[in-house]
Amino acid sequence: MTTTPETLSIAEIRGPQFMARQREAMARDHARLHEHLGDFVAVPCPACGQTAASRAFDKYRCQFVRCHDCDTLYMSPRPTPALMDDYYSHSENYRLWAEHIFPASEDRRRDKLCRPLLATIAAACAAHGVRPGHLIELGPGFGTFAALARDSGAFERVSVVERTPEMAAACRRHGLVVHETAVEDLPERFDDPADVLVCFEVIEHVYDPMPFLARALRLLKTGGLLVLTCPNGNGFDTQVLGAESVAVDTEHVNLFNPASIARLLERLDCEVLEVATPGRLDVELVREAVQAGRCDVSGQPFLQQLLVTDHARLAAPFQQFLADHGLSGNLRAIARKR
Repeated sequence: MTTTPETLSIAEIRGPQFMARQREAMARDHARLHEHLGDFVAVPCPACGQTAASRAFDKYRCQFVRCHDCDTLYMSPRPTPALMDDYYSHSENYRLWAEHIFPASEDRRRDKLCRPLLATIAAACAAHGVRPGHLIELGPGFGTFAALARDSGAFERVSVVERTPEMAAACRRHGLVVHETAVEDLPERFDDPADVLVCFEVIEHVYDPMPFLARALRLLKTGGLLVLTCPNGNGFDTQVLGAESVAVDTEHVNLFNPASIARLLERLDCEVLEVATPGRLDVELVREAVQAGRCDVSGQPFLQQLLVTDHARLAAPFQQFLADHGLSGNLRAIARKR
């Protein structure tokens, strides 16, 4: 149900020319958030709902813990929903992505990220007997995937739900049908429900994913497919780098793993059809951290060989091994609404 992807590099999708500006923007965002640390609230595990957890590490003055039951990595205490809304609405980092990084990298993202993902979703529809009628994307960002899905003819109709005015405007520039609202504010019944509902790199940002997804599922027909992607909290990059992983930041408050994302979907009474980790950047991300001095592998012969002395020979097959065995840093789940 997957396609063989092209090679991919960090530079292609992040724009190295913007990285210094991004670090400065993130520092200002963090400073604003730190003014409200006293208002953060403790939360149970976002996947299984249990409260027993152990401190994993701190980053940017925020605490991350691991659930004793399902091993989900998550921020607790975390900003309240109101603080999170304020953070995102005033985020200089998000503005930089919307105005510069996304536009500069859109072609490469479309070809190297979105096309393989669209092919996987189309194959899932065929494999599970789901009509490729209406596709709805939640949190489409710049609208790259949704525009590709529409233009490809893979689906009869494509629309998006986007709450951020700047991103909603970007989607309209792509000619997309846009519902400019928060998922939480969607009506109880949706006049034109989806055959396929997709949500890419969103649930890691959500204060409480359970009610968010429960509300979102109202947009989906019974028997339709839900497709999620998010970082894998048990991926190679996070396992090796810990707090130094780029997947760990103030915006990623929920870092699920293959077992815990399945558990969350089952709690929502969905039939889990597939959980995969198709990531392609783990080895490069860890190698970048080593080269930048953020990770010392001098006392670890295997990592030294993989990332330094024999990188050219080992990187690609090891990355494929990670992807094939649920260990890469990118997580994808496909489920059917019962």
